[in-house]
Amino acid sequence: MLFDLDGVVTPTAEVHMRAWSEMFNAFLTNDAPALPDAASADLSAYTEADYFAHVDGKPRYDGVRDFLTSRGITLPEGTSEDPGTELTVRGLGNRKNDALNAVLQRDGVTAFPGSVALLDQLRDLDVPLAVVSSSANAPAVLAAAGLTDRFRTVVDGSVAAELGLPGKPAPDTFVHAAEVLGAPVDACVVLEDAVSGVRAGAAGGFGLVIGVDRGAGSETLTAAGADLVVPDLADLVTREDAR
Repeated sequence: MLFDLDGVVTPTAEVHMRAWSEMFNAFLTNDAPALPDAASADLSAYTEADYFAHVDGKPRYDGVRDFLTSRGITLPEGTSEDPGTELTVRGLGNRKNDALNAVLQRDGVTAFPGSVALLDQLRDLDVPLAVVSSSANAPAVLAAAGLTDRFRTVVDGSVAAELGLPGKPAPDTFVHAAEVLGAPVDACVVLEDAVSGVRAGAAGGFGLVIGVDRGAGSETLTAAGADLVVPDLADLVTREDAR
């Protein structure tokens, strides 16, 4: 079973959403008006709808790039070493990452109780598990939640970059996780809350794609390719008397 992390196992999707909102709205207010293409760009406030349409589930720099494109804003790509003060695609991505790390260090993270209940049951059944996340922060989030030992492998943004794997909605990171677990893709279950992640699961020919509706909407996740949509992973836990 291949789990997305943010929004599926841990509520860090909310932290990501806040970090994206703060970063993009500060950029739109303070930086974008001075750009050469500002007159033709859409500088209205970044909203939750922008998150789900352009950012959710994607590698960080892809999310920056796609959102800027949606607003008619062009920035140089920059490098992964750009500081958050640099007005580049990667500089903005790093600015958002700085905000996220500050929140994690300050507040920590507690996994969804229903997700922990499912992980407990899967541990008892000895089902091989992986985390497949676009975020490079996945190991830190798992450590903060006390769940590192539940997963045999973690395929995160750093692993994808190192191996040259395209991010979601391409299925490659999920496929790689299945290979590491030694399982054929048609015997694997993908669990995702993001449209891009559900599309990745559907594109990869996995045995089952489960959408977890944390705000994207059941109909939207189904249209993206989810075979089943649940509001919480507790709905997948088999009662002791029904086993």
